[in-house]
Amino acid sequence: MKRREFLVAAATLPVTLRFAPDALAGGVPLGLVTADTESRVAAVELSTGRILRFIRTLPGPRSVESSLGTIAVVAHTQHGAVSLIDGPTLVVRHVLRDFGEPRYTAAHPDGRHAFVTDSRSGEVVSVDLVRGVALGRASLGGPARHVSISPTGRTLWVSLGAKAERIAVVGVDRPGRPRLLQLVRPPFLAHDVGFAPSGRHVWVSSGDRGALAVYDARSGRSLQRVPADAPPQHVTFLNGRAFVTSGDDGTLRVHSLSDGRILRTTRVPEGSYNVQQGWGVILTPSLDRGTLCIADARGRLLHRVQVAPSSHDACFVMSA
Repeated sequence: MKRREFLVAAATLPVTLRFAPDALAGGVPLGLVTADTESRVAAVELSTGRILRFIRTLPGPRSVESSLGTIAVVAHTQHGAVSLIDGPTLVVRHVLRDFGEPRYTAAHPDGRHAFVTDSRSGEVVSVDLVRGVALGRASLGGPARHVSISPTGRTLWVSLGAKAERIAVVGVDRPGRPRLLQLVRPPFLAHDVGFAPSGRHVWVSSGDRGALAVYDARSGRSLQRVPADAPPQHVTFLNGRAFVTSGDDGTLRVHSLSDGRILRTTRVPEGSYNVQQGWGVILTPSLDRGTLCIADARGRLLHRVQVAPSSHDACFVMSA
């Protein structure tokens, strides 16, 4: 079984089995959470919410994203640097200083490459995670921010700003040479973007109103509008559902992917903006409160962990 197939299969297991140490995976699944003002990242045990340790980093870890649970990419936006943390050992392996204001990361399904947005240069940058070097760049014509990659690893959607008038569609079929394909104009000022698991649709959240739009990924055509809480919203997907956070309203909404209807609303701390899924659970950290909330696949809150004064982002890794 390939690593990616194992991760997908593990997401369907009962909670007690998903969280148990697994010989096939070679470790225990953890959440990595940024402690934005403390120059470190927290490693949190998903089954208990216990903080296992802190990983020292450069100042200002702002976002974090993992590649198949093995390498975590940490963006230090104000310092123009990116750190690569080895998941099994929880050690910083590389520091890249090839950026102006690195923002967010999308990991390629090949496990070797990732794409980091740079708001200052208006680019998306391809990174070789094994060698720890920046490869190709594509100029997108705006302050590149939130980014999502198709399940096939051939296409990125990138919002060009926190309240973006345009979304860039980027070809990454050759991971080391990203190229701008087209620009999409959303029906509102866009914030986050997220490919649905099928790869056919992209959900776009708003930076200026309580709404989301669902797009056809191939044509770039808007298909559906979905109501949402206060902007900006962020989105992730799990088990046929979309999970949408509103940090200003302090909510985690669960939507059906089939028709967009609301299945559940869970209260989370204010400032819980970013949201990630992995190992059958949902993570949402709070920028305002420094908490990490862990929810199950139905959106029910399992743990609320105090991590730091401010926690902007979270991802999943597999420890040794």
